[in-house]
Amino acid sequence: MNHGVKTHFISSSGGNAGLATTTAAKMLGQDATVVVPETTGKYMRNKITAAGGNVIVHGPTWREADDYVRSLVAKDPSLAYVPPFDHEDIWEGNSTIIDELYLQFGGFPPSVIVCSVGGGGLLNGIMIGLDRYNWTEAVTVIAMETEGADCLAASVREGCIITLPEITSIARSLGIKRVSDKTWEYSQMPTVKSVVLSDAQAAMACVRLAEEENIIAEPACGVSVAACYLPVLREVVPDFCRDTKVVVILCGGSSVSAETLVEYRSQYSAVMAAQL
Repeated sequence: MNHGVKTHFISSSGGNAGLATTTAAKMLGQDATVVVPETTGKYMRNKITAAGGNVIVHGPTWREADDYVRSLVAKDPSLAYVPPFDHEDIWEGNSTIIDELYLQFGGFPPSVIVCSVGGGGLLNGIMIGLDRYNWTEAVTVIAMETEGADCLAASVREGCIITLPEITSIARSLGIKRVSDKTWEYSQMPTVKSVVLSDAQAAMACVRLAEEENIIAEPACGVSVAACYLPVLREVVPDFCRDTKVVVILCGGSSVSAETLVEYRSQYSAVMAAQL
């Protein structure tokens, strides 16, 4: 789309996609506005502002925030809408993860890829990348969600794409009530496995990842890491063994701080002691 020399990018986001939009806009010398739902914490809102973006808080969930963005774009041709997940350009960008894996694995596919699912943009990109190298049948893709933000798993259970009534998970970056149609299509493939874990399991994985690997991640990402700490891989992956090559996509850590992890440790220490 031709928006002229000066373009104002506007996105709806629970946090990470909005921060990415702001960063990209500033690299291009353009302005950015991010509309976030009320569930997006002050820590993330401040990060977007610090990166140079204008933050508007609107609505209880991402859906209301996105509807508001679309209404603004309809009235102002200078605004360029940047969707957080449901667009082919987003998927194509995410698919380059597989290009990197192709190089790092010497042209051979990994056995398993574990990724988090909110609206499905990351999963869609992974599947596009796998298809590019004819790896679709060779790689098991585990789509991870947290309870209360599990719109894909709920759809799989019902046998049709559905919309969650509300988001109750602490994994706010996964706070989408309905996955993209393309994500639903990919979920029907036999190599795609849907797994749901609790907030506690996702949070404790964030704590352990920080302690053992010095990497800070948020629960939306931690739920994928938890698949490795818990017996998920052994339960889901056929013929799983020590030689199975597993890739975990660490997709975000912008919405948490060291203080947040301390809170997780305090709140979920009993879960950690029992399960890890």
